[in-house]
Amino acid sequence: MNPSTAPVATLLLVDDEANILSSLRRLFRPEGYRVLTAESGDEALELLAAEPVDLILSDMRMPGMTGAQLLAAAFERWPQSIRILLTGYADMASTIDAINLGHIYRYVSKPWDDSELKLIVRDALAHQRLKLENERMARTIAEQNEELRQFNTELEAKVQARTKELSEALATIDKAHRDLRQSYTATVRIFCELIESRSPLLKGHGRRVADLARSLARSLGVSDADQQTLVLAGMLHDMGKIGFPDDLLGKPFSTLHAEERGTVMLHPTRAETLLIGITPLREAATIIRGHHEYFDGSGYPDGIAGLAIPRLTRILVVANAYDALQLGTMVGRTLSAKDALEFIIANRGKRFDPEVVDALVALAVAAPPERARPEQRLRPAQLVAGMVLAQDLMHADGYLLLSRGFVIDEPIIDQLLRLERTEGRPIIICIAQPPASERS
Repeated sequence: MNPSTAPVATLLLVDDEANILSSLRRLFRPEGYRVLTAESGDEALELLAAEPVDLILSDMRMPGMTGAQLLAAAFERWPQSIRILLTGYADMASTIDAINLGHIYRYVSKPWDDSELKLIVRDALAHQRLKLENERMARTIAEQNEELRQFNTELEAKVQARTKELSEALATIDKAHRDLRQSYTATVRIFCELIESRSPLLKGHGRRVADLARSLARSLGVSDADQQTLVLAGMLHDMGKIGFPDDLLGKPFSTLHAEERGTVMLHPTRAETLLIGITPLREAATIIRGHHEYFDGSGYPDGIAGLAIPRLTRILVVANAYDALQLGTMVGRTLSAKDALEFIIANRGKRFDPEVVDALVALAVAAPPERARPEQRLRPAQLVAGMVLAQDLMHADGYLLLSRGFVIDEPIIDQLLRLERTEGRPIIICIAQPPASERS
């Protein structure tokens, strides 16, 4: 669901101290949430019984019913509400009880950091929405499979008497399976576009990674079924970034400070957690977990090395790195296709599986040189007057800045540079490559 069309989330804040409740209310109301408050566990349970609540944020120490007891009771009666506990360092034993009995999503130590607490709540609600959507998709697929199973059973009962009708019915079922696969693939594509829609820099990244991964897998003799799994993993490999701040999405990994790097390094495992509950995506989720593991063991999240990294994962690592180098999200600058290939060759046997690197080189050699990259992806500082746009340039908010075919001049370059500085995010412009005779 698009965040702009999602229903307003309802938060229930519980604390026996009025000044803390006021602080929490002031913190979350500007975020667009509907905020309810309660000064005791009993009052909170009355509110929960009266209306649905998306997230409960409760203090641990309260007279009468503690936060742990409240969240345990809430889990028993309203398990769909996410539960977060505010606790002091002296309450760790009670906090462990709350984790076990109340199945809390997170606990936050007091005093809390406002920005961190807002991010935790935002991530929790996003996790809840994805979980509900995954459950809905799983139910839909199960219902469709059950309908197909019943249909097949009916056909089998008629097989001896009506062989011709059975053949026709089987053809109909095959078409239904194809339509179901197409529908499922379309849903995966929507997930991919949801991730990339927040950053113009990432637009098309998942599709390109998936296509390259499939080409590499085909050249290495991977089965058709595994190729399809690899395509799903390529399209969804950045699913774990769905809760990232906008300014972190396109920031090169090599330029991140320690806290940002820690956040980014969690996204493969977060993606696996989001997807592994969907049976058709379980294998893809496992591949996604390792798409930043390096052949020499220097990657993350598990630091595994060599052949301990699954083969399909090693293929995805190379495909993702090749496109990320050209986007500028891997090192501190954007590389051409030729330079990206040289970077990967230089890390053959270090970061990247030698077999997969050799397959990439073979693909690059076989590709027609003039058609391999019909356009360049440049930052404003790399533009030169006279260049021509190969694609419409869209603002991150969705409106048109410049149309395809526009001829760049110096004033436009200055405006794009100012816009990039003002908004604090990279602007990527697709420039048409001139014919070889003109480039010479």
